[in-house]
Amino acid sequence: MKPENLIHLRVWGDFACFTRPEMKVERVSYPIMTPSAARGILEAVFWEPQMYYLIHQIAVLRHTAGGREYGKGRWVSFRRNEVTQTLKPSVAQKWMKSPQSFAPFQAGGGAADATQRNTLALADVAYLISAEVCLSHLARPPRDNLGKYRDETRRRAQSGKCHYRPALGCREFAADFDWVEQPDNAHKFPWPEENLGLMLYDVFHPEDRQRGFAWFNAEQDYAELAWEPPLVAEARQRGHFGQVTTPRACFFRANIKDAVMDCHPSTVEIRATRGPSGYNAANNT
Repeated sequence: MKPENLIHLRVWGDFACFTRPEMKVERVSYPIMTPSAARGILEAVFWEPQMYYLIHQIAVLRHTAGGREYGKGRWVSFRRNEVTQTLKPSVAQKWMKSPQSFAPFQAGGGAADATQRNTLALADVAYLISAEVCLSHLARPPRDNLGKYRDETRRRAQSGKCHYRPALGCREFAADFDWVEQPDNAHKFPWPEENLGLMLYDVFHPEDRQRGFAWFNAEQDYAELAWEPPLVAEARQRGHFGQVTTPRACFFRANIKDAVMDCHPSTVEIRATRGPSGYNAANNT
Protein backbone atom coordinates (compact mmCIF):
# COMPACT_ATOMS: atom_id res chain seq x y z
CA MET A 1 0.00 0.00 0.00
CA LYS A 2 1.30 3.45 -0.93
CA PRO A 3 1.18 5.98 1.94
CA GLU A 4 -0.04 8.75 -0.37
CA ASN A 5 -3.17 6.70 -1.10
CA LEU A 6 -4.17 6.49 2.57
CA ILE A 7 -6.91 8.83 3.84
CA HIS A 8 -8.26 9.44 7.35
CA LEU A 9 -11.77 10.50 8.32
CA ARG A 10 -13.01 11.12 11.86
CA VAL A 11 -16.67 10.29 12.46
CA TRP A 12 -18.82 10.58 15.55
CA GLY A 13 -22.46 10.50 16.54
CA ASP A 14 -25.00 10.23 19.34
CA PHE A 15 -26.13 6.70 18.44
CA ALA A 16 -24.80 3.79 16.38
CA CYS A 17 -25.95 0.27 15.62
CA PHE A 18 -23.74 -2.04 13.56
CA THR A 19 -26.16 -4.94 13.46
CA ARG A 20 -25.03 -8.51 14.00
CA PRO A 21 -26.61 -10.60 11.19
CA GLU A 22 -27.00 -13.67 13.42
CA MET A 23 -29.51 -11.84 15.63
CA LYS A 24 -32.23 -12.01 12.96
CA VAL A 25 -35.02 -9.43 13.54
CA GLU A 26 -33.74 -8.02 16.84
CA ARG A 27 -31.01 -5.43 16.26
CA VAL A 28 -27.90 -6.01 18.38
CA SER A 29 -24.82 -3.96 17.58
CA TYR A 30 -21.20 -5.01 17.36
CA PRO A 31 -19.09 -3.14 19.98
CA ILE A 32 -17.24 -1.27 17.21
CA MET A 33 -17.89 -0.06 13.69
CA THR A 34 -17.68 -2.72 10.98
CA PRO A 35 -15.58 -2.28 7.80
CA SER A 36 -18.77 -2.21 5.69
CA ALA A 37 -20.17 0.68 7.76
CA ALA A 38 -16.86 2.55 7.41
CA ARG A 39 -16.87 2.00 3.65
CA GLY A 40 -20.47 3.25 3.47
CA ILE A 41 -19.53 6.48 5.26
CA LEU A 42 -16.67 7.16 2.85
CA GLU A 43 -18.88 6.48 -0.16
CA ALA A 44 -21.47 8.90 1.24
CA VAL A 45 -18.81 11.62 1.13
CA PHE A 46 -17.44 10.74 -2.32
CA TRP A 47 -17.57 7.80 -4.72
CA GLU A 48 -17.08 7.16 -8.43
CA PRO A 49 -17.33 3.83 -10.33
CA GLN A 50 -13.65 4.20 -11.29
CA MET A 51 -12.50 3.97 -7.65
CA TYR A 52 -13.25 2.13 -4.42
CA TYR A 53 -12.11 2.10 -0.79
CA LEU A 54 -10.23 -0.57 1.13
CA ILE A 55 -10.59 -0.04 4.88
CA HIS A 56 -7.17 -0.16 6.50
CA GLN A 57 -7.94 0.41 10.18
CA ILE A 58 -10.74 1.58 12.46
CA ALA A 59 -9.58 3.31 15.64
CA VAL A 60 -11.69 4.30 18.65
CA LEU A 61 -11.15 7.94 19.64
CA ARG A 62 -11.74 10.36 22.46
CA HIS A 63 -13.54 13.28 20.87
CA THR A 64 -15.39 16.32 22.22
CA ALA A 65 -17.95 18.18 20.13
CA GLY A 66 -20.85 20.42 21.11
CA GLY A 67 -20.05 20.02 24.79
CA ARG A 68 -20.39 16.22 24.62
CA GLU A 69 -17.72 13.56 24.94
CA TYR A 70 -17.60 10.74 22.41
CA GLY A 71 -15.52 7.57 22.50
CA LYS A 72 -16.01 3.83 22.79
CA GLY A 73 -19.70 4.33 23.49
CA ARG A 74 -22.07 2.85 26.05
CA TRP A 75 -24.78 0.27 25.56
CA VAL A 76 -28.35 1.56 25.34
CA SER A 77 -31.53 -0.44 24.77
CA PHE A 78 -34.82 0.81 23.35
CA ARG A 79 -37.76 -0.26 21.21
CA ARG A 80 -38.68 1.07 17.81
CA ASN A 81 -41.72 0.77 15.56
CA GLU A 82 -40.78 -1.12 12.40
CA VAL A 83 -42.70 -2.67 9.53
CA THR A 84 -43.09 -6.38 8.89
CA GLN A 85 -43.05 -6.10 5.08
CA THR A 86 -40.51 -4.96 2.51
CA LEU A 87 -41.25 -2.90 -0.56
CA LYS A 88 -40.62 -4.90 -3.74
CA PRO A 89 -39.61 -3.26 -7.05
CA SER A 90 -42.77 -4.60 -8.68
CA VAL A 91 -44.88 -2.83 -6.06
CA ALA A 92 -42.99 0.43 -6.64
CA GLN A 93 -43.57 0.15 -10.39
CA LYS A 94 -47.26 -0.43 -9.77
CA TRP A 95 -47.42 2.69 -7.61
CA MET A 96 -45.70 4.74 -10.36
CA LYS A 97 -48.33 3.66 -12.89
CA SER A 98 -51.33 3.90 -10.57
CA PRO A 99 -50.69 5.82 -7.31
CA GLN A 100 -54.31 5.66 -6.21
CA SER A 101 -54.20 1.84 -6.05
CA PHE A 102 -51.17 1.74 -3.75
CA ALA A 103 -51.63 1.20 -0.01
CA PRO A 104 -48.59 2.46 1.94
CA PHE A 105 -47.08 0.52 4.82
CA GLN A 106 -48.07 1.81 8.25
CA ALA A 107 -45.37 1.80 10.95
CA GLY A 108 -47.25 3.58 13.72
CA GLY A 109 -48.40 1.95 16.93
CA GLY A 110 -51.28 -0.46 16.39
CA ALA A 111 -50.98 -0.43 12.57
CA ALA A 112 -51.44 -3.67 10.66
CA ASP A 113 -47.92 -3.62 9.18
CA ALA A 114 -46.17 -2.41 12.35
CA THR A 115 -44.27 -4.31 15.00
CA GLN A 116 -42.11 -3.28 17.94
CA ARG A 117 -38.56 -4.62 18.00
CA ASN A 118 -35.77 -4.25 20.51
CA THR A 119 -32.50 -2.49 19.62
CA LEU A 120 -29.27 -2.81 21.58
CA ALA A 121 -27.20 0.10 20.27
CA LEU A 122 -24.21 2.24 21.20
CA ALA A 123 -24.38 5.85 22.38
CA ASP A 124 -21.74 8.59 22.01
CA VAL A 125 -19.19 6.92 19.71
CA ALA A 126 -16.21 8.33 17.82
CA TYR A 127 -13.97 6.57 15.30
CA LEU A 128 -11.06 7.28 12.99
CA ILE A 129 -11.44 5.54 9.63
CA SER A 130 -8.19 4.92 7.72
CA ALA A 131 -8.73 3.70 4.18
CA GLU A 132 -6.83 3.13 0.98
CA VAL A 133 -8.10 4.76 -2.21
CA CYS A 134 -7.88 2.25 -5.08
CA LEU A 135 -8.71 2.25 -8.78
CA SER A 136 -11.30 -0.18 -10.08
CA HIS A 137 -11.11 -2.00 -13.39
CA LEU A 138 -13.23 0.77 -14.92
CA ALA A 139 -10.49 3.37 -14.38
CA ARG A 140 -8.70 4.63 -17.46
CA PRO A 141 -5.33 6.29 -16.62
CA PRO A 142 -4.12 8.96 -16.93
CA ARG A 143 -7.61 10.51 -16.83
CA ASP A 144 -8.40 8.45 -13.74
CA ASN A 145 -5.68 8.47 -11.10
CA LEU A 146 -5.43 8.00 -7.33
CA GLY A 147 -4.35 11.57 -6.62
CA LYS A 148 -7.43 12.93 -8.35
CA TYR A 149 -9.85 10.90 -6.23
CA ARG A 150 -7.95 11.38 -2.99
CA ASP A 151 -7.91 15.16 -3.46
CA GLU A 152 -11.62 15.22 -4.25
CA THR A 153 -12.40 13.19 -1.12
CA ARG A 154 -10.31 15.60 0.95
CA ARG A 155 -11.98 18.70 -0.53
CA ARG A 156 -15.46 17.36 0.10
CA ALA A 157 -14.69 16.17 3.64
CA GLN A 158 -13.01 19.44 4.63
CA SER A 159 -16.00 21.46 3.44
CA GLY A 160 -18.57 19.08 4.98
CA LYS A 161 -20.03 18.00 1.64
CA CYS A 162 -21.58 14.57 1.05
CA HIS A 163 -23.84 12.91 -1.54
CA TYR A 164 -26.14 11.84 1.31
CA ARG A 165 -25.86 12.04 5.09
CA PRO A 166 -23.46 9.37 6.42
CA ALA A 167 -24.90 7.03 9.05
CA LEU A 168 -23.50 4.93 11.87
CA GLY A 169 -24.94 1.57 10.90
CA CYS A 170 -28.64 2.48 10.66
CA ARG A 171 -29.76 5.35 8.44
CA GLU A 172 -31.54 7.15 11.31
CA PHE A 173 -28.27 7.35 13.32
CA ALA A 174 -26.63 10.24 11.48
CA ALA A 175 -22.85 10.73 11.64
CA ASP A 176 -20.79 13.90 11.75
CA PHE A 177 -17.40 13.81 10.05
CA ASP A 178 -14.26 15.78 9.38
CA TRP A 179 -10.97 15.28 7.56
CA VAL A 180 -7.84 14.28 9.50
CA GLU A 181 -4.53 14.94 7.77
CA GLN A 182 -2.23 13.33 10.35
CA PRO A 183 -3.72 10.98 12.99
CA ASP A 184 -2.72 11.65 16.60
CA ASN A 185 -2.32 8.56 18.79
CA ALA A 186 -2.84 10.69 21.92
CA HIS A 187 -6.57 10.88 21.19
CA LYS A 188 -7.16 7.12 21.17
CA PHE A 189 -9.64 5.69 23.65
CA PRO A 190 -8.06 3.40 26.29
CA TRP A 191 -9.05 -0.02 24.91
CA PRO A 192 -5.96 -2.26 25.39
CA GLU A 193 -6.92 -5.51 23.66
CA GLU A 194 -9.99 -7.65 23.02
CA ASN A 195 -10.89 -10.51 20.70
CA LEU A 196 -14.27 -9.69 19.17
CA GLY A 197 -14.69 -13.00 17.35
CA LEU A 198 -16.37 -13.34 13.96
CA MET A 199 -17.47 -10.00 12.48
CA LEU A 200 -19.19 -9.00 9.26
CA TYR A 201 -16.60 -7.56 6.86
CA ASP A 202 -18.90 -6.48 4.03
CA VAL A 203 -21.76 -7.66 1.85
CA PHE A 204 -19.41 -7.57 -1.17
CA HIS A 205 -15.96 -9.13 -1.35
CA PRO A 206 -13.13 -6.65 -2.07
CA GLU A 207 -12.51 -8.46 -5.37
CA ASP A 208 -16.09 -7.64 -6.40
CA ARG A 209 -15.61 -3.96 -5.61
CA GLN A 210 -12.38 -3.95 -7.59
CA ARG A 211 -14.31 -4.82 -10.76
CA GLY A 212 -16.41 -1.66 -10.49
CA PHE A 213 -19.92 -0.97 -11.73
CA ALA A 214 -21.57 1.93 -13.56
CA TRP A 215 -24.84 2.40 -15.44
CA PHE A 216 -24.50 3.15 -19.14
CA ASN A 217 -25.63 6.59 -20.29
CA ALA A 218 -26.68 6.56 -23.92
CA GLU A 219 -26.36 10.36 -24.13
CA GLN A 220 -22.63 10.37 -23.34
CA ASP A 221 -19.88 10.02 -25.94
CA TYR A 222 -17.55 7.49 -24.33
CA ALA A 223 -15.10 7.76 -27.22
CA GLU A 224 -14.00 11.09 -25.78
CA LEU A 225 -13.33 9.38 -22.43
CA ALA A 226 -11.00 6.77 -23.97
CA TRP A 227 -13.30 3.80 -23.39
CA GLU A 228 -12.35 0.84 -25.54
CA PRO A 229 -14.89 0.10 -28.33
CA PRO A 230 -15.52 -3.52 -27.17
CA LEU A 231 -16.30 -2.28 -23.66
CA VAL A 232 -18.70 0.36 -24.96
CA ALA A 233 -20.42 -2.15 -27.27
CA GLU A 234 -20.88 -4.58 -24.38
CA ALA A 235 -22.19 -1.79 -22.16
CA ARG A 236 -24.74 -0.73 -24.75
CA GLN A 237 -26.03 -4.29 -24.88
CA ARG A 238 -26.14 -4.84 -21.11
CA GLY A 239 -27.00 -1.30 -20.05
CA HIS A 240 -24.04 -0.87 -17.70
CA PHE A 241 -20.27 -1.13 -17.34
CA GLY A 242 -18.55 -3.61 -15.04
CA GLN A 243 -19.63 -6.97 -13.68
CA VAL A 244 -22.98 -7.84 -12.15
CA THR A 245 -22.28 -8.98 -8.58
CA THR A 246 -24.55 -10.78 -6.15
CA PRO A 247 -24.34 -9.50 -2.56
CA ARG A 248 -22.99 -12.12 -0.16
CA ALA A 249 -21.76 -11.82 3.38
CA CYS A 250 -18.01 -11.81 4.07
CA PHE A 251 -16.66 -12.34 7.59
CA PHE A 252 -13.32 -12.03 9.40
CA ARG A 253 -11.88 -12.51 12.88
CA ALA A 254 -11.89 -9.08 14.52
CA ASN A 255 -9.38 -8.12 17.17
CA ILE A 256 -8.88 -4.83 19.03
CA LYS A 257 -5.34 -3.87 20.04
CA ASP A 258 -4.49 -0.46 21.48
CA ALA A 259 -7.96 0.82 20.44
CA VAL A 260 -7.30 -0.12 16.77
CA MET A 261 -8.97 -2.84 14.68
CA ASP A 262 -6.97 -3.90 11.61
CA CYS A 263 -9.19 -4.85 8.69
CA HIS A 264 -7.16 -4.48 5.48
CA PRO A 265 -7.48 -7.59 3.26
CA SER A 266 -3.70 -8.06 3.40
CA THR A 267 -3.73 -8.39 7.21
CA VAL A 268 -6.96 -10.32 7.89
CA GLU A 269 -8.49 -13.49 6.49
CA ILE A 270 -11.80 -12.82 4.73
CA ARG A 271 -14.23 -15.70 4.34
CA ALA A 272 -17.00 -15.31 1.80
CA THR A 273 -19.85 -17.54 0.73
CA ARG A 274 -19.52 -19.18 -2.67
CA GLY A 275 -20.90 -17.02 -5.46
CA PRO A 276 -21.11 -16.70 -9.23
CA SER A 277 -17.67 -15.13 -9.49
CA GLY A 278 -16.11 -18.50 -8.78
CA TYR A 279 -13.89 -18.17 -5.73
CA ASN A 280 -14.33 -20.47 -2.75
CA ALA A 281 -16.02 -19.88 0.58
CA ALA A 282 -12.65 -19.74 2.36
CA ASN A 283 -10.94 -17.18 0.18
CA ASN A 284 -7.73 -15.90 1.75
CA THR A 285 -6.83 -12.48 0.37
